[in-house]
Amino acid sequence: MKARWWRLDPGGALIGLLVAALSMTPSLLPRPALFQGIITAFAFLIGYGIGVFAWWLVRRFVHWRPKPEHRRIAWWVYLGLAVLLAILLAFASVGWQNEVRNTVELPEIDGFDGLLFFAGFVPVVLIGIALARAERRLGMRLSARLGRGWGMTATVAIVVASTVALVSVVMFGLDRLYLANNGPAAPWVTEPMSAFRSAGPDSEVEWDLVGRHGTAFLGGGPKAADIEELTGRPALEPVRVYVGQANAPTVEERAAIAVRELERTGAFDRDVLVVATTTGSGWLEPQAVDAVEYLHGGDTAIVSMQYAYTPSWVSFVFDPDAPVASSVALFEAVRAKWETLPEASRPQLVVYGLSLGAHGTQEAFDGLDDLRANTEGALLVGSPNGATMWRELTEARDAGSPQWQPVVDGGREVRWLSVPGDFHALGPDWAAPRVAYLQHANDPVTWLGLELIWAEPDWLTPDERADEVSDSMRWIPAVTALQVVIDMFMGESVPASHGHNYGDVVLDGWQAITGDGGLDAAAMARIQAVLEGYAEVQPVGSVSQ
Repeated sequence: MKARWWRLDPGGALIGLLVAALSMTPSLLPRPALFQGIITAFAFLIGYGIGVFAWWLVRRFVHWRPKPEHRRIAWWVYLGLAVLLAILLAFASVGWQNEVRNTVELPEIDGFDGLLFFAGFVPVVLIGIALARAERRLGMRLSARLGRGWGMTATVAIVVASTVALVSVVMFGLDRLYLANNGPAAPWVTEPMSAFRSAGPDSEVEWDLVGRHGTAFLGGGPKAADIEELTGRPALEPVRVYVGQANAPTVEERAAIAVRELERTGAFDRDVLVVATTTGSGWLEPQAVDAVEYLHGGDTAIVSMQYAYTPSWVSFVFDPDAPVASSVALFEAVRAKWETLPEASRPQLVVYGLSLGAHGTQEAFDGLDDLRANTEGALLVGSPNGATMWRELTEARDAGSPQWQPVVDGGREVRWLSVPGDFHALGPDWAAPRVAYLQHANDPVTWLGLELIWAEPDWLTPDERADEVSDSMRWIPAVTALQVVIDMFMGESVPASHGHNYGDVVLDGWQAITGDGGLDAAAMARIQAVLEGYAEVQPVGSVSQ
């Protein structure tokens, strides 16, 4: 009898449904229903493939077969249970997601989102199964013509070649897309006319070559008048230096240009000099760079350079050494010039990095002692899990301190902050140079590590779980790791103070490592209010930095 199109492999259907159910359990951040449906569909298809193979092995070694009428009954029972389970899971998912949404201060969703879930789930499953069956029919036809062995070999070769071709096309398309996005400045960004900016008058940096994020950095930020109006005190025009990837072919040449730009703009005469490592696409978070300029009345210089034009996750996967090489070249070039200056008149030399930038900054130094010996402070925001220094410090935390907010040596040299006040909770004995981490308990960038595949992390255990992590989240081998990968695309789609957003606490970070600039509490409150106005919730999938 010819198999009907709606007939599913028993093993594939069983394992597929199990994996789909696991994919719907809560994780660090909420997922929109339509997106969850698509994720669950892919989970079902992966489980279905595993189940098909497992069922094939069972049938190969177990020769007993149920009677046809029993198989029909079994299929109807399975179908009924599957439909019932799918409906229950859809509504259970709404409850789980609402629990997670409550932890990040987002409004709850309702049953309508269950329909959106099916709108994402059903089409993807049908297309996936159709493609799998087309592949199976191709294999059967090739086996009939070439013989079983050669037919199977040819089928596998075709599938592998098609997969490689598809991945190559997708990656090439992404590269062309991000390259195109890297070029033009945003319509609201204008070329700087200030001599204190790269790409301004007499600058050797060409405006058209600094990239989209470079133009945003050089063309944006507060002017001296803006700072004076906000703080009520005289201010200088902040110095901003940026060298694009296209401005020079090597990191050493770009670093040399950056130092010449610092000299041209008088940056070494400023009070604070920040060496910043960008994210993968060359982005510097506006809240962070603006905050230090407001805090110190524009008596600042920020220098950075681009090492890629793709988002951080692409840059890390395909060239993980790029942010480190860029950070090392820039810092060493800047410090070499800085050391030639009279000690009494040197600016405060600090380093800064967000996300992949924090990774590059940390890997440029051989541990905490080396970082403190060669800088006068460091602000590390949303550090990735793979950063060596972060891992070493976290593992060396004092007994009783949780993984998501460790205390190392009583906070004498390095401290972590999630919400305002965390730095002060450890007392005043924080020796300079200070190293400050900004870190949230539900930031997937920080908690995604390879060991999450096979080992339960400390931050999910009852003794160390933070209030920002759902009580219903449970570690599941492999599944939790995949969920946190997906959470990375949600990292900026939640309000500030959660996920991968740190705009509401970055002023606290700068104040901790560089001082308060002599500002009073009222001025600090005004700066804080302005910075919090930047923090808009980003759309799903905005992990493009």
